[in-house]
Amino acid sequence: MDKLTLKDVETIVDIMAAVAIENEKEFSRLDGICGDGDFGTSLAEGFGAISEKWDTYDRSSFKSFLMQCGMTITSNTGGCSGPLWGTSFLKAGLTANEQDSLSLHDLVTISRVASEAMMARGGAKLGDKTLLDALDAATQAIQKAANESKPIPVAFQSAAEASAAKTEEAKSWTALRGRQSFTGERSQDTYDPGMVAITKMLEAVAAHFSK
Repeated sequence: MDKLTLKDVETIVDIMAAVAIENEKEFSRLDGICGDGDFGTSLAEGFGAISEKWDTYDRSSFKSFLMQCGMTITSNTGGCSGPLWGTSFLKAGLTANEQDSLSLHDLVTISRVASEAMMARGGAKLGDKTLLDALDAATQAIQKAANESKPIPVAFQSAAEASAAKTEEAKSWTALRGRQSFTGERSQDTYDPGMVAITKMLEAVAAHFSK
């Protein structure tokens, strides 16, 4: 498997939604340690809205499908999560546009464009202990897999492992953006809930495509 079809991307979004909904309490628990404790609820509401509108989406292109997902998340996700996750989907849709399929190199480009948009929207940068750090680690793993002509399932597994490793590494960091940053050094030795969410989503996607 060296290309992703629109149906594959639909499956990925569906898996992400399932992870968000199933882990609502856990993500909120993690957020409650140094944040306001609503991350899990916000994420579940956003992706739950995608599930509710699932059958109404235009699936004529990557652009139409992903941008509709982005608009749904933006309008249904509370806190700062809505604009960030929504922006990532909107940028992904614009970048994927109307291609027939997506290669690993395409995924790298999409991820980087989405990350840059989230940085611009939220003001975070790499090293601030946010989901961007996990996403960057995963993107680098996919880039390496693409350069080595690895199949997509292998790339997804590598991305999940890289995200998990970065999430563990970042546990000792001081949060510099988001609600956790308000607690200063108390944010050390705690998991960033956004990074955990990215990791769990990637692990679920990798497990599906490895079957």
